Amino acid sequence: MDDPRTLVSTDWLEAHLNDPDLRVIDGSWYLPSMNRDPKAEYEAGHIPGARFFDIDEISDQRSELPHMAPPPEKFISRLRAMGVGDGHQVVIYDNHGMFSAPRVWWTFRLMGKTDVAVLDGGLPKWRAEGRPIEDIAPMVRDRHMTVQRQANLVKDVTQVAAASKLGDWEILDARPASRFRGEDPEPRPGLRQGHIPGSKSVPALGLVTPQGTMKSPEELRAAFDAAGVDLARPAITTCGSGVSAAILSLALEMLGHRNHALYDGSWAEWGMYNDLKVAKGE
Repeated sequence: MDDPRTLVSTDWLEAHLNDPDLRVIDGSWYLPSMNRDPKAEYEAGHIPGARFFDIDEISDQRSELPHMAPPPEKFISRLRAMGVGDGHQVVIYDNHGMFSAPRVWWTFRLMGKTDVAVLDGGLPKWRAEGRPIEDIAPMVRDRHMTVQRQANLVKDVTQVAAASKLGDWEILDARPASRFRGEDPEPRPGLRQGHIPGSKSVPALGLVTPQGTMKSPEELRAAFDAAGVDLARPAITTCGSGVSAAILSLALEMLGHRNHALYDGSWAEWGMYNDLKVAKGE
């Protein structure tokens, strides 16, 4: 099951931990309501050699929307300063198990980096198995990095609105089903309730086990099938602010689906503008 381009196990990572071309990244991020500090948690203990990737800071801060994908030049400068560059195999984990690490994985893919994987089960599984932890920052050397932005992996609001109207893409919503139906309020104030017309509910939590690992490919395929998703069609993933949507993107990639993109603005954008139509219910 280990695939250095999508998902690797804790056994795989520990076996390769001392490889000179391996770089481990802590991509932990939490909703503001969780009242947790991912950087402080990283400093208190992380997988040996791991660097911290700040999703909110390594973003396009010219945008009013939360943690939009960074411009290539900002991605390059931040990753070079972390000692991550060309020729490295990257493994990303988070402190939730399987939550924000796929967003960092998708960001690397957006920049044309394909030798990047998510650690299945993340730091909780690593700790539970008694594997090594350290609280010292790694020694880093600036490393040359080149990127080639893959515009096909991201969609903006205009493209998603066209897809919603034409129905030529499967639009997959990773939020909890109650928020998709418009029954529960959004965690960000001021947003409308409901979903993008024509989209389908595929809650990200339904693709993850209670232990924080990805479900098997057979179970992933069954979840998409149960939501009425045609995996032969191109797909757009969306969620609240573009984080959990990447769990769907990772699952699609694991299933061999290659024609998928992520709606970066997600509901933080769509739910803000009254001129964009909203559907409720199933």
